[in-house]
Amino acid sequence: MILTEHIDHTCVKPDTTIGMIEQLCQEAIEYKFTTVCVPPLFVKNVKAFTAITDIKAAAVIGFPFGFSAIEAKIAEIVLAIIEGVDEIEMVINTAAVKNNDWQFLANEINTVMSVVKSKTKKMTVILETGLMTDEEIIRCCDIYGAAGVDFVKAGTGTIENALVAEQVKLIRKHLAETVHLKVATGIKNYNDAKNLFSAGTNRLSCNNSLTLLQEALQQN
Repeated sequence: MILTEHIDHTCVKPDTTIGMIEQLCQEAIEYKFTTVCVPPLFVKNVKAFTAITDIKAAAVIGFPFGFSAIEAKIAEIVLAIIEGVDEIEMVINTAAVKNNDWQFLANEINTVMSVVKSKTKKMTVILETGLMTDEEIIRCCDIYGAAGVDFVKAGTGTIENALVAEQVKLIRKHLAETVHLKVATGIKNYNDAKNLFSAGTNRLSCNNSLTLLQEALQQN
């Protein structure tokens, strides 16, 4: 496995600067990461910094809590598409999950998907699995699998979750085979990464990508 092909080189900190984004893109070019993930504000910068490469830009939507109204998420998505984004990563409304408002969640993803797919972009939904029960995770697998998303991501990376590897196994068991799986939490070192890949993860979204690469080289 070529590790860099399975990592989204990521910077979604609240104090993100253009300088940090430029460095992120330079690292992506140097180490051959296929995707960088940033706040929507910086999509245009990513496209400029990686203009002569095949690196893709992903943008987080409704980050980090997913509370935004559906209309607000649509507005974020449309602007990101205008600025050249390749992949959309939307945080679902966890409050709706906790209130068992599955109709709201189904309406949200179906509305969003009509926009994203009309522009042939990739769609990821982010579940804050550290706040969810197994039953809630399974219900989400059903909803988002049926909606035809490209990826389900476990965690935003803003909440610690020691159970994420077990939750990845649960998601992979109940998620449609056509939907791939990302993880953005519990990736402190290369051993964590290996465990997550073994559990069924397809891609990692992390800001310590270079550390993982160094550790991988030392072990292999």
